[in-house]
Amino acid sequence: MRTGRACRTLLLPLTLAATPSVAFAAELNPAAVTYKLPDQIPWGPVDARGAQTAVVVGDPSKPGFYMVYNKWTKGNHFSRPHFHPNDRYIVVLQGTWWVGSGAKFDPDNGTVPMPAGSFVTHTGKQVHWDGAKDEDAVLLIMGEGPATATAAEEK
Repeated sequence: MRTGRACRTLLLPLTLAATPSVAFAAELNPAAVTYKLPDQIPWGPVDARGAQTAVVVGDPSKPGFYMVYNKWTKGNHFSRPHFHPNDRYIVVLQGTWWVGSGAKFDPDNGTVPMPAGSFVTHTGKQVHWDGAKDEDAVLLIMGEGPATATAAEEK
């Protein structure tokens, strides 16, 4: 009798584990929640500066709120000194992003590292430049468009 009870006690968890589980996929109301999984984010090609962009919300070329992912690829890829008409708010999602300010472009001596998790504000009409050195840096940039850039490099 003890052996039978012990077998049942041991077999019940094994039987439950072997029973195919029923998975329920939740369906979200598209009027309430919209989303894109990472493989659905439309990244553009890497440009001549070594940067790649994906628009997440809005249109940075038009007035209004926008959000973009920006990836600076490793290999000392930097923007040149420039400014934007409006404030931009940046979160470093991955890697280390190197930030400089002022019209003199000097990535070796004039940048400060911003590791993943950093929050940076680029104040409108103030000169800055930035990029990646030895690892890719992925950013989330938010602001009010149009997000034009005006060159401001010291000659």
